[in-house]
Amino acid sequence: MSDQTSSPTLARPAFWRRGLAGVLDFFTVFFVGGYLIGALTGETTKDGFNLTGLPALVLFAALVGYFYFGWKVLGGTIWQRIFGARPVA
Repeated sequence: MSDQTSSPTLARPAFWRRGLAGVLDFFTVFFVGGYLIGALTGETTKDGFNLTGLPALVLFAALVGYFYFGWKVLGGTIWQRIFGARPVA
């Protein structure tokens, strides 16, 4: 028997996984959140949505809140979990 203790080491996820997860998270929240906020405030157009002023600020806050909540509270956003690319401390 060996006296050495083995500690599990977590490998860093590949850069492309983290990058792709970040891009997909951004687009998911931007388009879904933007369309929902646009629908609630009446700022939808035939091409999608056009947010200005307070609705645009709400969308920005939703983006920041999504990433903060995903990283700090849940340990990873939706796409990070799908790709297995959790945040590395």
